[in-house]
Amino acid sequence: MATMVEFAKMNGLGNKILVIDMRGRPDRITPDAARTLAADPKTSFDQIMAIHDPKLEGTDAYIDILNCDGSKAQACGNGTRCVVQALSAETGRKVFTFQTVAGILNAVEHNDATISVDMGRPVFDWNKIPLAEEFHDTSRIELQIGPIDAPALHSPSAMSMGNPHAVFWVDKDVMSYDLERFGPLLENHPIFPERANITLAQINSKHQMTTRTWERGAGLTLACGSAACAAAVSAARTGRTGRKVEVTVASSPNRGMLTIEWRENDDRVVMTGPAEWEWSGHVDPVTGEWQADTAEGAIAL
Repeated sequence: MATMVEFAKMNGLGNKILVIDMRGRPDRITPDAARTLAADPKTSFDQIMAIHDPKLEGTDAYIDILNCDGSKAQACGNGTRCVVQALSAETGRKVFTFQTVAGILNAVEHNDATISVDMGRPVFDWNKIPLAEEFHDTSRIELQIGPIDAPALHSPSAMSMGNPHAVFWVDKDVMSYDLERFGPLLENHPIFPERANITLAQINSKHQMTTRTWERGAGLTLACGSAACAAAVSAARTGRTGRKVEVTVASSPNRGMLTIEWRENDDRVVMTGPAEWEWSGHVDPVTGEWQADTAEGAIAL
């Protein structure tokens, strides 16, 4: 058995996150360990946020992200907020810079305990999202589910927030759609060579919208931060809302809310919302064997 490392079971608006401290180690969490942890009801998660020693000068850590099926993820906004809360509790600091496979993320914890994450610039080019065929305008691509003359979902906006997203616009309550059935079909549709996150979005006003997401590699989750960003940007891009919106995540406990701003001055997307610690423990990053800490209290990473 490998030496166990500390981890915290956390959530961002119900998005189930394991923050695992891999600092001081050269290895990575194995896909087998991720799948073992995901299969256990007590450690079931949507994403693992593994904190590694920084690779670049000027950054505080390298964050490796895994989905519950053991696959890699490029971005996880709700998970990044959990990392900030964990490291802030450990160090007392409020401002952090992380490196991920998708690029550099800057984040800050505010006095009200909410956390803002700069998610970077959205990508709209069809070949960079990526899509399998060329679309001149990715704000509306040809894709539908259901009868050709009366599709249940159609014409999504496609983009990347470090990972591929398709946002379907709906008029009814997002919870009334059978996303558990549609999600796997759309995630794995041939138009998405790297699969995609699938989001249903309902516009309530120029300043407020509601979303529900099927996550690539994780399935139907209670919340997805990068999907909320993708939906907010796509809504502004298509003239449905302004560039700053409140996004109600329908599946999350108490229909939690994120504030998303697509800044006009630098084209960057900033997401603000909460994170919550649940409990801490130790885990074997090779096998996924774990044990809970007996002492309760602050996060100890």
